[in-house]
Amino acid sequence: MTSRVTLVSAARSASVRQVRFDDGAPLDASGTAAARAAAGTLRTARQVLVSPTVRCRETASALGLEATEEARLAGLDMGRWRGRTLDEVAAREPGAVALWLADPDAAPHGGESVRALCARAERWLHTVREAEGGVLAVVEPEFVRAVVVRVLAAPEAAFWRLDVPPLTATGLSGRAGRWNVRLGQALGSRDQSVEQDA
Repeated sequence: MTSRVTLVSAARSASVRQVRFDDGAPLDASGTAAARAAAGTLRTARQVLVSPTVRCRETASALGLEATEEARLAGLDMGRWRGRTLDEVAAREPGAVALWLADPDAAPHGGESVRALCARAERWLHTVREAEGGVLAVVEPEFVRAVVVRVLAAPEAAFWRLDVPPLTATGLSGRAGRWNVRLGQALGSRDQSVEQDA
C-alpha cells in the first residue's frame, strides 16, 4: 500500500511578517483571504489533522477543512522566546541565538531543540505511514522542515536551509518506510490536483 501524507503550511499572519516566534496571533486579513480562496483545492484525505496553534486552526477553518487537533503537530516550542521577534532576541542574547542556529541540540530558550522537533516529527510520521485514505495536516512551517529533514535522512543542520512559504503543500508518498517528497506547492495552483500522485 502506498502511504500518502500532505502537509499544508499555515497561512500568513502578522507574526510571520515580523519574524516573531509564535505568539498565538490570528491570521491577518490577507492570510485569511488567501486560505479562503484556496478552499476546495486540496485532495480529500481520510484523516484531516491540525496543529494546535491559532493560525493553523484558522487556516484549516478558512480552507473549509473539518480537522482534528493533534498536539504532536505543534510547532517548535520556543520557551521564553515565544512572542518575541528574532531581532529582539538577537539584540539581547546574541550568543544564545548563535548557539541555537549552530547546534541542533541547543535550546537556550528553555523550549525544544531542533533535533527534538525532528525526532517528534519522525515519530508522528511513523504512526500515520499506514493510514488508509491518506493524511492531510495543517501545520507550522518548522514542522514541515522537520519532517523533510527526517524523510531525506539529512543532518539536522539542513533544517535552517529549508524555506516553507505560507499556504503551500508538501506531499509525501511512499512504501515500506521509503518516502518521496514533493515540496512547496502553492494551494490552488494548476498542478495541485496531481500533487499526491508524484
